[in-house]
Amino acid sequence: MHAAALFAFIAVSFIGIATPGPTVLLALTNGSRFGVRGALAGMVGAVLSDFVLIGSVAIGLGALLAASEFWFSMLKWMGAAYLAFLGIMMLRSKGTIDGMLKANAEHAKGTVLSIWMKSFMVAVTNPKGYLFFSAFLPQFIDPSAPQMPQYAILALVFASLDFAIMFGYAVFGSQAVRFLKTEGTTLLERACGGALLALAGSLALYRRAAN
Repeated sequence: MHAAALFAFIAVSFIGIATPGPTVLLALTNGSRFGVRGALAGMVGAVLSDFVLIGSVAIGLGALLAASEFWFSMLKWMGAAYLAFLGIMMLRSKGTIDGMLKANAEHAKGTVLSIWMKSFMVAVTNPKGYLFFSAFLPQFIDPSAPQMPQYAILALVFASLDFAIMFGYAVFGSQAVRFLKTEGTTLLERACGGALLALAGSLALYRRAAN
């Protein structure tokens, strides 16, 4: 892989990740609810999903979803339903400062597993991720060299960027809850819930490109 291609990949990936999507919105709300330390489980789940998505594309799953309307639709509706569920839960949350600080102090193993699972499932049930990587990654792969090591490098770079950006969102969320009044933290949580519902609607309306 040429250095210029790698730098271009880093630049485009940074812009794509930093643009608010489901996993970074979850990092933001987890940071406000549980603090940066509590939000780490969600970041790990999202990073693991990066490896799953890129690994799946490397072995051809992205091409399968691009070719099969049935499997594309199945994954799409699962992802949209899950995003909508998370959005509704956030909209219904009381989002009080006392509740958030209590959660920050008392989050247990079950909560950590739940945080991890939400971020992981949001990514792996989104067919747009598979199709995006299927179209995006091959542009940075040198076909004259072994491809799997190149996919591994791209996966490590993308996951590292993803983690760093999510960490920044979690830090922002954890600091915001210290300065916002109760109404402000409720608004933050409900704004993220509304954004997730909007993303769910966008995913539900998303159409596979015709071959």
